[in-house]
Amino acid sequence: MADRTFTKEELAKYNGKDDPHKYVAVDGVVYDLTSVKAWAGENHHGNVAGQDLTDIITNVSPHGKKVLSKLNVVGKYIG
Repeated sequence: MADRTFTKEELAKYNGKDDPHKYVAVDGVVYDLTSVKAWAGENHHGNVAGQDLTDIITNVSPHGKKVLSKLNVVGKYIG
């Protein structure tokens, strides 16, 4: 895992608008969604990058955490 840490405020900058990169946190790990086609628009099924999506991916997402293994890890989420 990358050594970089993200607070809630720092992660929020990576929403694809304020910064071209799109990052989300799940279970304390920050993933890069920038090149994921499903995240090419402003949101993905109503979810916006730059947030902790642990609850969404765990309880709502049809694919669950299995897609995370395909993503690049950019750091640790410390909230």
